[in-house]
Amino acid sequence: MCNRTALLFILAGFASLCQVTPARSADGVAVTTTASAQDPADAVKTAQRTEQIRNNCINDRRYICGRVLQVTTNGLVVDSGYSKLLSPPFNKSWVVRSNVSVDRDPHAVEEKKPDAICIGIVFLSNIPKRPAVKEYDYVVIHGYPAGNHQYVPVPGVEKTIRRYSASLERAVEINLANESK
Repeated sequence: MCNRTALLFILAGFASLCQVTPARSADGVAVTTTASAQDPADAVKTAQRTEQIRNNCINDRRYICGRVLQVTTNGLVVDSGYSKLLSPPFNKSWVVRSNVSVDRDPHAVEEKKPDAICIGIVFLSNIPKRPAVKEYDYVVIHGYPAGNHQYVPVPGVEKTIRRYSASLERAVEINLANESK
């Protein structure tokens, strides 16, 4: 763990020295210039915070296993809590077609531990491109916490639901961006 942290500090330092920022010339053509070096202390703090967020995402990961209620351009709204999707024959792919018959456990309670089954309506972003997911299909995939999402089940009704990312890297980026707001 110590070697990993030291490597992150070194990489953060090099990355800050090599930052490239886009600029425009007088005729509108994109030109790249090297930015001034970031303060090494800030780079170390950023690397430490990134690693801390990454560890939190790993410790709070959940199995999103449920029925797709809505397909959007940014992800899926999923009614999660269908634990039977984790067992054969459903666990062959991350997408299970809607023609199967699976019931949700009405008394399920979400545990606070890694790999617990997520319970309730959640938003899942950064999903794999294949196979394509349709409304009312089922999904089974790890999700990493990535803030909240505004869900509109019907016009005029807006709910805040938990957002998960199927990509650990994107979850870390989203959480860092949410912190800086």
